[in-house]
Amino acid sequence: QVQLVESGGGLVQPGASLRLSCAASGRAFNYYPVAWSRQAPGKERDFVVGQDYTGSNIRYADSVKGRFAISRDNAKNTLYLQMNSLKPEDTAVYSCAAVDRPYNVLVYLDVEDYDYWGQGTQVTVSS
Repeated sequence: QVQLVESGGGLVQPGASLRLSCAASGRAFNYYPVAWSRQAPGKERDFVVGQDYTGSNIRYADSVKGRFAISRDNAKNTLYLQMNSLKPEDTAVYSCAAVDRPYNVLVYLDVEDYDYWGQGTQVTVSS
């Protein structure tokens, strides 16, 4: 079992940056494909970025390419999402997730494929 806890959200102005963190319990997390997703009010949860367990294969949603970056610190069991040049349309609850398929080199683009989820952290971009 893996537990995920996100942090780092907040209220920022357009153009600002934020870094989200996702702290995981359990060493197995380091061997799972992972992702960040977001859900805006009244909308479905959307895939933002995902990577395989190695970190070599990464896929970004078109809406965040060139602005967001995913990274993982295995020593700290922590996943990060660096968000730059934030826009009002990035406003959402951001959640991290993991797929319970160790050593898998696939990137899962469908949020329904993910087995473990954090509670989410609110990101609001507004002037």
